[in-house]
Amino acid sequence: MSWINARRRRPAAGYAALLLGLVVVALLYGSLTHQGGVTVASAATGAQQDVAAGKALFDTSCSSCHGLDAQGTSVAPSLIGAGAAAVDFQMSTGRMPARELGAENDRKPTTFTQQQIYDIAAYVASLGGGPAIPPESAVSSEGANTALGSELFSTNCAQCHGFAGAGGALTYGKSAPSLNASTPTQIYEAMLTGPEAMPVFGDGTITPAEKKDIIAYITATRSETNPGGFSLGRTGTTTEGLVGWAGGLTFLVLIAMWLTAKRRDHVQGESENSTHE
Repeated sequence: MSWINARRRRPAAGYAALLLGLVVVALLYGSLTHQGGVTVASAATGAQQDVAAGKALFDTSCSSCHGLDAQGTSVAPSLIGAGAAAVDFQMSTGRMPARELGAENDRKPTTFTQQQIYDIAAYVASLGGGPAIPPESAVSSEGANTALGSELFSTNCAQCHGFAGAGGALTYGKSAPSLNASTPTQIYEAMLTGPEAMPVFGDGTITPAEKKDIIAYITATRSETNPGGFSLGRTGTTTEGLVGWAGGLTFLVLIAMWLTAKRRDHVQGESENSTHE
């Protein structure tokens, strides 16, 4: 036993044992996670390619306003920290590139493919983080509570977008757009990023589960019937009041015209009778 203890006291033996242990652990780890390691490496390579492609597209289509490094200019804000969700929302709805600088941007057809938008979003996200594009599971209506979504929408959204998401007028000439053409992902991204005059509804204000409920309610209202008759655009009491006022006024005018015509006929008849006599 003395010769074993003597070998243990040698520094080289300790280093050899440590090296052998590390090799064994590395081999075991590699055998267990080989397939996963390939997947992660491939994903990292793909992400790097997206960022490179996004930078090339950004330099060509966006840098004239936002700057070569997205640091912002006198005509457009910095995008550092804006996040991929903001880029995807603005570009997938056609609000960016803007037709007119400094004006409120309306929805319009986009000139980019979805993959190009993802590439630019990946590049902007690489500059400073920010909200990410939500996964499909976050915007799916599966498991969502539309009743709770209706309450949350009425509390947080209906004041601007109307009770059914048809949009409405705001102050200073601005307007809240209709949500009828918005995809679930775009609705989620709008709540995350607060485009234009819309406030940001972070996860601390409206949780991801509640966002999912709101999206499910908005999409469900699009297929609902109108049991009361004409929908009148579902813009609320303003349109209904205008139709009621115009209809009532038209009815009163017609009644007045009928009474006047009847009175005229009566007077004319009495005049003819007096003439014959």
